[in-house]
Amino acid sequence: MAEQISSARAEARTVRIAPRKARLVVDLIRGKSVAEALAILKFTPKAASPIVEKVLRSAVANAEHNYDLESANLTVSEAYVNEGATLKRFRPRAKGSA
Repeated sequence: MAEQISSARAEARTVRIAPRKARLVVDLIRGKSVAEALAILKFTPKAASPIVEKVLRSAVANAEHNYDLESANLTVSEAYVNEGATLKRFRPRAKGSA
């Protein structure tokens, strides 16, 4: 008996945006249908919107190509943002003790 795949995933790594700001956008689309989520992302004036939209489109493409699922039937069941690696910053100090 073949196992029925009912979910596809996509992720974006090393994105230069604050997770706190990206979570505001991700919270808007969680639990929505794909068409509704894409419409919300299109009209959300946040810097994270195009990034989240690209990841969502990638997940839809993965579902269609890898698992033969129809995009009209898909919903955003899980979406989250975690903190990535932070860049090291140089803090100048007196007498070369940076």
